[in-house]
Parts: sequence; C-alpha cells; structure tokens
Amino acid sequence: MPKRPKRPRDPNQLAKLIVDISTGERANDAPPTQEAEETGWRRKGGRKGGKARAKKLSPTRRAAIAKKAAKARWRKP
Repeated sequence: MPKRPKRPRDPNQLAKLIVDISTGERANDAPPTQEAEETGWRRKGGRKGGKARAKKLSPTRRAAIAKKAAKARWRKP
C-alpha cells in the first residue's frame, strides 16, 4: 500500500491543501512519485546499519565506544 504524502506544517499551506482537496484540484491520495519508489531500497540499508555494526563489534569494543560516548555527554562545556 503506497504511503500518503506528508501534510505541510505551515497552517496556511495546510489550509490551501485542504481547500484544493475539497474542490477536487488535487487528489487526496496522490500516488508516490517514481523518485520515491526508486529510493526505497536506500532506506532499508540505513535502517539495519546500526544493528549490523553492533553485531559485528566485539563486546569489549562496544563497551569502549559506549564509555567514550558517556564521557562526551557528561563533559563540562
């Protein structure tokens, strides 16, 4: 099932979109563009990237990375 396009956050643009849909100037569920269909495979790689990297790392290396991140978070400015 194709995803719906996101609604604009600006109230004026949203109001215009609602008027256009109600008057029939714009379809309510516009099909996704060809560009969106072509780039779908790229998103899959990004979703599994962190999990695949964590699985590949050894537990000691993963702990070292976590300690370094914690130190960076709590470092005083």
